Amino acid sequence: MSTIAEKQAVLIEEFEFFDEWMDKYNHIIEMGKAMPVLDAVDKNDDLLVQGCQSKVWLKAEKKGEYVRFFADADAIIAKGIVAMLIDVFDNQPSTEVAAADLSFLEEIGLKDHLSPTRANGLMSMIKQMKFYALAFSSAN
Repeated sequence: MSTIAEKQAVLIEEFEFFDEWMDKYNHIIEMGKAMPVLDAVDKNDDLLVQGCQSKVWLKAEKKGEYVRFFADADAIIAKGIVAMLIDVFDNQPSTEVAAADLSFLEEIGLKDHLSPTRANGLMSMIKQMKFYALAFSSAN
C-alpha cells in the first residue's frame, strides 16, 4: 500500500505530463468522473463541507487505524479536486492523514490556478478530512 507521500509523488508525476493548465483542469475533471458516486442518502446537510462554493459532500469511515473517504460534488471541478484529495488520503492511517503536509498542491500549481472561492473550498475540504482523521485517531 502506498503512503501519502508516495501518492502525492504519483500525482505530481501525472501533472508534469501536461504543459497547459486547461489539460490539467481536464485531468482533474476526469479524476472526478472516475470517482464512485456517493449514495443519495449520504448527500445530506450533515455531510456538506462548509466553505465550499459548490455543494461537496464528504463522508469518512474508520476502519481500524485507517480512514476511508467517500465524496461527491455538484460541480465538476470541485468533484475532481475532492477526488484528488481522496486519492491521497483514502485508506491511510488516521494519524498520518491528520498530520499530512499536502505539498503536491503547490508543486502541481493548483493553488495558483484556482479562484479565491475555489481555493477556500479546497482548504475547507482538507480541513474537514483532517478533522475526521483527528477525531478517529483520538478515538483509538
